[in-house]
Amino acid sequence: MTFRNRLQYLLVVRLQVSNKEALNLIFSGKILVNGFAVKSNCEITQTDEVVYEGKVLQEAKKIIYIAYYKPRGIETTLNTAIEDNLKAILPFEEEVFPVGRLDKESEGLLLLTNDGTVYDKILRNENKTEKDYIVEVDKLITADFLEKMSEGIVIMGKKTLPCKLIQIDNFTFKITLIQGLNRQIRRMCYKLDYEVLSLKRVRIGNIHLEDLKAGEYQILKML
Repeated sequence: MTFRNRLQYLLVVRLQVSNKEALNLIFSGKILVNGFAVKSNCEITQTDEVVYEGKVLQEAKKIIYIAYYKPRGIETTLNTAIEDNLKAILPFEEEVFPVGRLDKESEGLLLLTNDGTVYDKILRNENKTEKDYIVEVDKLITADFLEKMSEGIVIMGKKTLPCKLIQIDNFTFKITLIQGLNRQIRRMCYKLDYEVLSLKRVRIGNIHLEDLKAGEYQILKML
């Protein structure tokens, strides 16, 4: 637990008081968290309501997670100034942001949420969140191609981490990554003189695309 996750930090920021004054307010029992007086410098999250003398210092946030099928041809951005942006086609009103991205010509599973804590949990390599992609290339897949891809390819001056590949047919394979480098799969294939014709993400951790079609979504109960 870091200092920024503690009640004391919220009071310092919202009430513009010192650390000592914030602790005194807590120990006095004047701070309500979710309607209950607390007397310890407890951890608080986005889902907690914090009130001091009738003033709401933090509203309880309803956290939502959405599995969304990003269509091909859509940029993974909420910037409405960019052509073919994601925000323009999202079929719901909730304010959410994408966790990670898929390039414009790729499609498939995109996680959308308003939970600001989930980004590192999903995307940091050390957390080893696996992501599955189905990839079609422009020529016959060879044993040498599969071996070199799985061992790692130098792209942008950096060798990619080892990954798992399963051949589906002569031109299609499934690849499992824990990295998310910019256009990683396309760059890896290009280094071996292959061109990616289609790329679809079908899994992020325990979240699967399942039967969703392009533009469809499913509300998730939790991650």
